[in-house]
Amino acid sequence: MSGLILASRSPRRCELLSRLGLSFETDAPDVDESCSLPAEEAVQQLSLRKASAAASAHPGCWILGADTLVSLDGQSLGKPADEKDAFRMLRMLSGHTHQVCTGVTVISPSGDILTGFDCTDVTFDLLDDSEIESYVRSGEPMDKAGAYALQGKAGSWVTRINGSDTSVIGLPLYLVRRMLIRSGFPLNDDSSTPN
Repeated sequence: MSGLILASRSPRRCELLSRLGLSFETDAPDVDESCSLPAEEAVQQLSLRKASAAASAHPGCWILGADTLVSLDGQSLGKPADEKDAFRMLRMLSGHTHQVCTGVTVISPSGDILTGFDCTDVTFDLLDDSEIESYVRSGEPMDKAGAYALQGKAGSWVTRINGSDTSVIGLPLYLVRRMLIRSGFPLNDDSSTPN
């Protein structure tokens, strides 16, 4: 039977996908992650790039790709380039509501492609510069969209979430479930996934 490939090596996405009780393998091909489209469109385009690259290496499998961007006032914030960039992003987010957009693409073994996205509003408390500097020095923000991890220390800065917390972490499980079902993936048949 066909297996499921997660086109990501993100430990956060792996942990989230495991919550669905699915067995899967990971393969994250290198793709160009530059995209100047608005966040909602960019995350769908980038998730499609990742899924398509993995699909070419794993014919006959279901492929799941995802990408996450943070957006504030229409400006997309990806992963910070360095500590200075991380500080800049977190200073921008302090005391404001921003959007976290995650795009998801599922490619079925027959080549059918489903792409969607989720945007969740996240509000940060006011932060002082010393707190931001300490967080940046911890190294946690460096591989995260918007320079923070909801499941890490930055979770204590969040005053409100309007939407999917799993989307903020990097994989909206309700959307993944819905798209896998639409693609024909045998979600409730444990014998269909590899051990």
